Amino acid sequence: MITYALFFGFACFALGLLLNLYRLAKGPSVADRVLALDTMVINGIALLVLYGVAQGTAVYFEAALLFAMVGFITTVAFCRFILRGDIIE
Repeated sequence: MITYALFFGFACFALGLLLNLYRLAKGPSVADRVLALDTMVINGIALLVLYGVAQGTAVYFEAALLFAMVGFITTVAFCRFILRGDIIE
């Protein structure tokens, strides 16, 4: 039963990634594109965690944690660049 739930989760998050990719390409504003990129990071983290559950190892959970930290920093840096024009003052 867990196998079906994992496949359903993979399908849902993969579909979410594709829809976010569409919003990233066709976003009417820069804020929509930043939000789509941040949501893609969250969906990527979910896929890593699901893959870790499927494989039964904890290495992917650590990778998901590192990916979450890097994704947060890149979102903050991109927003600062949009608002101020530079990242480091």
